[in-house]
Amino acid sequence: ACIESVKAAVDIYTPMSGKVIAFNKQLGDEPGSVNTDPYYDGWLFKLQLDKAPSFDQLLDAEAYKAQCEDA
Repeated sequence: ACIESVKAAVDIYTPMSGKVIAFNKQLGDEPGSVNTDPYYDGWLFKLQLDKAPSFDQLLDAEAYKAQCEDA
C-alpha cells in the first residue's frame, strides 16, 4: 500500500502477507484521522492472511514506539 500527503508518498509495509479485503473509505473525507485516531477511525485496510501468523515475533504498540524512539 501507499499513503500520500501534500508533500510526500510513503509505502506501507505489513509483517504479514495476504489479501486486502476492505479499506477505510472514510479516509477520503477525513484523512487526518490516520494521525489523530489510527487505531479506530483512522484504520487503513483489513487483511485476510495467507497463512496462520506467528504473532509472538511481532511488536506490540509500546515496543514499536520504543524501537522508533531508539532509532
